[in-house]
Amino acid sequence: MRLLLVEDDDHVAAALSAVLAKHGLALVHARSGEEALQALLPDDAEPFSVVLLDLGLPDQDGFEVCGRIRRICSTPVIMVTARADVRSRIHGLNLGADDYVVKPYDTGELLARIHAVSRRAVSPGDGGGEQPAAEGAVAEPLRLGAVTVELPTRQVSVDGTAVPLTRKEFDLLALLAQRPGVVFRREQIISEVWRTSWEGTGRTLEVHIASLRAKLRMPALIQTVRGVGYRLVVPAPGRPASPTSPASPAS
Repeated sequence: MRLLLVEDDDHVAAALSAVLAKHGLALVHARSGEEALQALLPDDAEPFSVVLLDLGLPDQDGFEVCGRIRRICSTPVIMVTARADVRSRIHGLNLGADDYVVKPYDTGELLARIHAVSRRAVSPGDGGGEQPAAEGAVAEPLRLGAVTVELPTRQVSVDGTAVPLTRKEFDLLALLAQRPGVVFRREQIISEVWRTSWEGTGRTLEVHIASLRAKLRMPALIQTVRGVGYRLVVPAPGRPASPTSPASPAS
C-alpha cells in the first residue's frame, strides 16, 4: 500500500514513515499543499491508496487542500491534525475527508483507520475505483432543462440568454447542478461553498438560494428539503420549471 503524507514537520514525517514501513506501507512525503496536489496528478507511478493530510501547512490551509484533492481524484483522505474541536471535524468531513484523526494518536488506531478507508475505496472487481478527471480538464456543459452551466468559464444561461451571477451564486448552483436530484445538507453546502462551518451562516445560504431562484426565473429548479437542505430538480422535457409549476417550499 502506497500512502501520501502531507506534513510540513520533517521529524513527524520521518517518525511516521519508519513506523508505517514496519507494517509494509510505503510513504511519500509532501511538505506543502501544492506539492501534494502535484503528487496526486495522474502519472505512470502506482496510485496512492490513502492521503494523510495535516491541516497546518505552510502554503495553504489543509481544508482548502482537501477540497482541491476531491476535485482531481477519489483517493481516500484522512485528516491527521492537532485541531480537536468538533467544528473542525465536521468541516473536514463535509469537505470530503473520509476520516479525521487527532494528534497525538495511537499508531495502531491510525493503521486500522488507514486499512478501513482503503477497503471502502476499492469496489469489488474494479481494481481500485474510478479515476476522476484531472483538475483543469475541460468539462462538458451541464444542461439542466433550459439551464446551461459552463464550469470552465463560470457562465450560466437560460434558453441561450446569459444570466449574470455572483461568485458564490455560481459556486452554489454548480455544486447542486453536478449531482441533480441529490439532497445536499445545509452544513455540507456551507462547507463546500463558503469554506466555513454552519454556525451563523444559515441566513446567507437562504439569501443566495432565493437570489438564484429569482435570477434564473425558475423557483422550482432548486427544491427545499425541509429540515435537511436543498436539491436541484431537472424539469421533465416539455415541462420547464416556472413560477406556475409545482414549486418547492420557500426557504
